[in-house]
Amino acid sequence: MVLGVGRTSDARERLVEAAIDLIWQTSYGAVGVDAICEEAGVKKGSFYHFFASKEELVVAALDAHWAARREVFDRIFSSSTDPIARFRAYFAQVYERQRAIKRQYGRILGCFHNSVGTECIQQSPAISAKVQEVLSMYRRYFETTLRDAQALGLVRSGDPESDAKTLFAFVEGALTQARIHDDPEPLKHIAETGFAILGIADASVVASRASSRRKAVRVSRSTDS
Repeated sequence: MVLGVGRTSDARERLVEAAIDLIWQTSYGAVGVDAICEEAGVKKGSFYHFFASKEELVVAALDAHWAARREVFDRIFSSSTDPIARFRAYFAQVYERQRAIKRQYGRILGCFHNSVGTECIQQSPAISAKVQEVLSMYRRYFETTLRDAQALGLVRSGDPESDAKTLFAFVEGALTQARIHDDPEPLKHIAETGFAILGIADASVVASRASSRRKAVRVSRSTDS
């Protein structure tokens, strides 16, 4: 929807939001500066006041989209929550978010960063570098949670970094399939497969075990004091 010109101070933000919406729904190559300006309700001359090129705008859009997602991940992957519950909440969020996206946009869109990165890997070094940076930060939430789970004996011992990469590749692949088929079904049972990748057959049993261990630690600490 085309917005009014509004205040100059929010024109940059509107351009970024328009770029995310249009490119996520179609592709980087299919969306030009004119379309972005029209969607944002910003004159083309103003566009070049904020950005030297579409490429520069997309780098800013990748940053902005990640900033919004990071708030969600900080909450889901809070260290105050047991590691298995973090993963369970994350898997549920992946499925529910894509359903919400389909309600809003009319189709499954998958991962914004992955979609842009896949298309631009050989077109734009700046965009490619930003996507790789963001996805590395995203993956570290998995790695940290796996380290915490290993410390509690909740998952098999191994290389948390390698396991995080494997799990992340699975999730991104499932999101891509959901986008290709415009169907959230590949994400419906993502938790079962995700936990299986981590060597967890029954996450509910492990979660119960984690709760018991935390209680034991609290009792031990209170006794020591």
